[in-house]
Amino acid sequence: MSESPFDPFDAHNYLSLETFKKSGESVKTPVWFVLHDGALYVYTETGSWKVKRIRNNSRVRVAPCTVRGRVVGPWIDGTAAIVDGEERRVADRLLDRKYVLKVIGRWLTKFLGPRERTMIRIRPA
Repeated sequence: MSESPFDPFDAHNYLSLETFKKSGESVKTPVWFVLHDGALYVYTETGSWKVKRIRNNSRVRVAPCTVRGRVVGPWIDGTAAIVDGEERRVADRLLDRKYVLKVIGRWLTKFLGPRERTMIRIRPA
């Protein structure tokens, strides 16, 4: 397996995902992620602005960060895509293993009502 510029991210629990508005202005958001086969996978609510921005512009930048979004490593350019099917199921299982709170949240949605989620794959540019 070849090395990925994202390999150092594996030691972190959060990454800052920078997406871009149509105006070119950037928006940074700390998110949970998992590294798999040289790509980063992030899941979020389907109606979130970051999903809308990625649908309009697949260019992103990522950097390891704290839970509050303070960047603690270098920024890396990437390309984001919405994924589904088996690729999404694999990423979802890996995220479940990494984040116990994700599993608890999914369990709570059984009582609070489901929320549609989108899986995003980020590859190095």
